[in-house]
Formats: sequence, structure tokens, C-alpha cells
Amino acid sequence: MSNPESGHVWQPGERELRNAGIVKLMRALDVPSYEELMRVSIDEPERYWHTVMRECAIAWDERPTGYADLSRGPQFPHWFPGGKLNWVNTIYAWARHPATAQQKAVVAEREDGSVSALTYAELEVRVRDFAAGLAQRGLKPGDRIGLLMENGIEATISLLAIVHLGALVVPLFSGFGVDAIVGRLSAAEARMVIASTGFSRRTKRVNVEGALRDAWRQLPLVEHVIWKRAEGESSQAIQDGRDLDWQETATVARGQGIAPVSVTPDTPFMVIYTSGTTGKPKGVVHTHGSFPIKIAHDSLIHFDVHAGDVYCWPADMGWIAGTLVLGCALLRGATLVCYDGAPDYPDWSRMSQVVERHKVTHFGSAPTLIRGMASHEEQALKGDRSTVRLLITAGEGIAPEHFNWFLQRFGDGTAPVINYTGGTEASGALLASVPIRPIPPSGFNTVSPGVAADVVDPAGNSVTGEVGELAIRAPFVGMTQSFWRDDERYLETYWQTIPGIWVHGDLALRTPDGNYFMMGRSDDTLKVAGKRLGPAEVEEVVLELPDVAEAAAIGVADADKGQKLVVFIVPKPGSTGGAAELEAAVSGHVDKRLGRPFRPGRVHVVEQLPKTRSSKIMRRVIRSVYCGLPPGDLSSLDNPAALDGVRAVAPAA
Repeated sequence: MSNPESGHVWQPGERELRNAGIVKLMRALDVPSYEELMRVSIDEPERYWHTVMRECAIAWDERPTGYADLSRGPQFPHWFPGGKLNWVNTIYAWARHPATAQQKAVVAEREDGSVSALTYAELEVRVRDFAAGLAQRGLKPGDRIGLLMENGIEATISLLAIVHLGALVVPLFSGFGVDAIVGRLSAAEARMVIASTGFSRRTKRVNVEGALRDAWRQLPLVEHVIWKRAEGESSQAIQDGRDLDWQETATVARGQGIAPVSVTPDTPFMVIYTSGTTGKPKGVVHTHGSFPIKIAHDSLIHFDVHAGDVYCWPADMGWIAGTLVLGCALLRGATLVCYDGAPDYPDWSRMSQVVERHKVTHFGSAPTLIRGMASHEEQALKGDRSTVRLLITAGEGIAPEHFNWFLQRFGDGTAPVINYTGGTEASGALLASVPIRPIPPSGFNTVSPGVAADVVDPAGNSVTGEVGELAIRAPFVGMTQSFWRDDERYLETYWQTIPGIWVHGDLALRTPDGNYFMMGRSDDTLKVAGKRLGPAEVEEVVLELPDVAEAAAIGVADADKGQKLVVFIVPKPGSTGGAAELEAAVSGHVDKRLGRPFRPGRVHVVEQLPKTRSSKIMRRVIRSVYCGLPPGDLSSLDNPAALDGVRAVAPAA
């Protein structure tokens, strides 16, 4: 419920304090308070995680005898020694439970409005059949399989079937070009790819097949591509014996399903590539005994997901959010609602209409989508959202005004907004909120239990009330096993900045009352006249102006100050005044709010900011293009045309 006088935008109500998943976990641990649960999660991790696995009904073929084997050091933990499992069995258990077998497991709504669905019982049969078809095509445990598909039933079946067989999925973003596809599949030494030929966006067909076929010519290890074709699309486009059909693979061994391959907790099931500031993308490795257990844990304690809930968080299968969202719903016995179209098609009412049609209880959104809906409020709120019990935002920082809009307008003020941040390498949350504590606007009310997260200075000392590095002082369930066949780069990236501590690469602020705020990436840090500043600090101030829709702050070399602040803004539709007037307003407002030393050296009005498909603003690319430097890896860039606007205002232009 809203309580502005408390200094927090949301306070827990009776529903959360009595029935939230975190409360049930506290009872199972026999702890009297959340603070004691946090202590147990760090000081008694074996007790904590074994209790979590019981509460989350994680299915083990052989139960583990311990928590972690650290014989290789904290950088390379062996989780849950002695255990064997395949994490699809935790999902299959809901198919065999009388209360959930006939419940919808996956509902897929396409952009054209058509809807298809599978129950849990049907999902298990379909996954087993597809796994048998893959095995007949020669897929073996340990093989790497590319997955390039839009979100929906077929993508869900494909991913789970790969896991079922003990193979590894290599997710690919549907907007990747040839070089990005080749780089990832060749690095992972993939044998096969499961792909859609294309998909619809705003009634137009987006061709995926062309780029993948061009890439295939440079991928001699790829033996087959299994094509999922659009309804009505002819399968006669098969060009040679290496082309296979998705539907035929799904039925060729119908009824011959094999049991899920039982593996150790350290067995990988996914290699997912994430772009860094420099160098080639990093092949993050996730395992059966780490990622899914962390996701089930977060779904229980942060998102309060229970069997029978309806969970919708539109996410591309090519990024970590795709597998995360799938796990949050299906590992907990909820209904996963997928949507694979443009979120504002045919207009900005689409997301609220999805909520109304499927009676969604949990809705997640990137801040960029929230900002878009807030700017088109009348349309965005057309659908009935009264079933929503909890809201989620993740992927980038969110300004307080948009956090509050999501809470009060898209929600009704009673459903908490859970801010959630972790990263591809962390599986789930490092910082998040729990629904039994007050939640500050745009912040996090807790470190995720089981994660020894801290905010530290360059020497590794804890700091409060000032910006520092987000760091983790001990290995944690969910952390990447390493980078694919590149331990050295993994160690260099996370463990060598401050020896013995995982330094995540994000700036954070811990307040004296125990809340946290993200302040941007470390490599985006601004240092103006010797004063360190996170880009989020600047951007939140700029977004207070009513005519500014989006903002990005970068630091540019300056002979006098070391760096000067340069701000890029996207005006709101219908904003009054010209570019010069808006630029002056931004400069004056930053000066007033942050102080004269941080007054921007330049402010530029642009039509759009370069972003990833998950709506993260790519500040490093803005900085490189603006400064006339090579932009680096652009494989995750969703809107290349945005770079033209940056080039147009660059000093050398």
C-alpha cells in the first residue's frame, strides 16, 4: 500500500506478511525475522539451501550430501556434491501432480492475436517427444545446440528438450547479424541449430533464415538446422539433406520418449554469450545444480510465485531473461504467458490487454517499456489489471517517477514493484526486494539471501552512504561456472580487480537504513574534476524534467576537468520548445540539482538512444561513436539507426 510519509513508496500489507513465499521459507527455517533468515543464508548455507530446495520441491535423482566443495578455491565451487538431477524433472513433477496436471503451463499470444496453450501434462509429453526426435537426429549429452527462436511454445519445448537430453543450449538473439551468429556458434562448437525462419513485427515479416544460412556457410561443425516455419509456410524450401523440419522432429519419435539424462550438479546446460566493453563476447556457463535452483529460489522469495499463478514478463529467448522467466514460472508450477510481438502493437494498450485476457498475476517489464506506457497512459491503462498481485522491473535503472507510475497507475498501489538486478553471469538477483519489507522508489530493499553482496571502495572495504563497487565476498549459487573454455578471462573479469572478491562491474549505493540503489556500470563511471559520479545519478535528475523521455550520460575527455559530462536526451512526444531550449533546461537543472561542477559540457537532443533488445541503453557505444572510436561489439544492438544521430552531433561531425 502507498505511504509517502514513510519515505518508502510501498509498505507490505496483511496479504504479504502472512502468505508471501519468503514468510513460508522463514517458517521452514524456524527463524523469527527476515534479518535472521539473512544471517542463516550466509552463515549456515548448507541448512539454508537444503531448506530452499525442499520448499521449492527441487527434484533430485540422488540427493546431495553437502552444500559446496571449494577444493578448487572460491572461484570454482562444486555445488551440492554427491547429488544427481536433471532440472526438467522439477517441471515434470507439476505434470504428475493432480492439482496442476491439467493447469495451463504455457500460453503463447502472437502479435496477430492468436493464442495457443499447453497444460503441464501436455508439455511433458511434447518435450519428451521432441527430445526423442533430437536424439534420433544424433543429439548427444554434452553437445551444444544453438536456439534462435521467438518466445512461445515451440521455443519452450526446444529449450527443455535440449536440457532433457543433457545437451547445452546456446541462445541466440533474433536480431543478430551473420558475424554475431558465427562468433557464438563457432566458439561454442555447436553441432546443430534450432531456429525459426522468421517472425512478425507490426504485420511485417522479419526474415531470420537468410542471416542464419549465410552464417552456416562459415560453420563447418553445424550438421543440421531444424527450421520452425510459420503457419502456412511451405517446407519445400528445404535446400539439402542437412535441413530438418521442426514439426517432423517433434513427431518422428512420438511415444518413444527417453528418460531425462541424470547428471551431476556441475554439468552445464547452457552457454550464453554476453557482450563486454572490449573483446569478444563472453561464453557464460550455467549448470543444472546452480542456475535453476537460484531461479526457483528468487521466484519464491522475491517474486512470491505459487502454483496456479499466471506469470508474464515478455523476454527474448536470446538473452538470459528468456530462460530466467521460463524458470520462474515453470519451476514453481505457475502458468507462463509468452508474447512475441511489439509491445505497442496495434497500440500502447497491448500489454494491459494481455494482462486482462490471461488474468496475469505477475507482470514484469523493462524500464524502457514502462516509460513508453507512462508516456501513453490513456491507451496503456485500457486493459483490466485488477488480477495483478506483483510487478517486476529489471534490465536497467529506473527513475523514481516511472517506478511510482508503474506502482500507482499500471498497478493499483497495493501490488509491490520488485526491482531486480543480477546479470547473465549471476543467473538471478544480487540485489532485489522482498514483499515483506518497505520498498524505496527505484531501489532495492535487500541483498538477495544467500549472496554475500557488499558495496566496497577500491581497496575492498565496505562503504555506506557513498558510491562503491558492487562486490560479492563468497561464492554463490547461481554464479557462472566459468567462461566457456576460458578460465583465465573469467578470473580476470571478476576475481582479480580486488583479489578474493567477485567484483561485478556495477556501481551501487547502500544507504544507512539498508536500502540499495544501482548507480550505473563501473566502466560508465564519470569522474568530473576529480569527483566520481555514476551515470544513473545524472540521468535520474534529467528525467525529472517533464519534457524528457530518456537520457544517457557519458564522460568525455576534457583538458581542464579530466572528463566533462555529455548528456543525450530523447524528448517526450509533444514536448514544448525547441532543442536549444530543452538543452538549456537540462544544463540548468543538472547544475541546480547536482552542483556547478557537474553542469554538462554539452547536451544533445536525439531521436533515439542505442539499446539492446532487452532495452538497456548502450552508453559505451554512445561514448565510442561520439568520440570517434571503434564502437566495439555491436551484436546486441537492437537499433543501429540510433548511432547515426550520435554521429551527427559528435564533435568531429
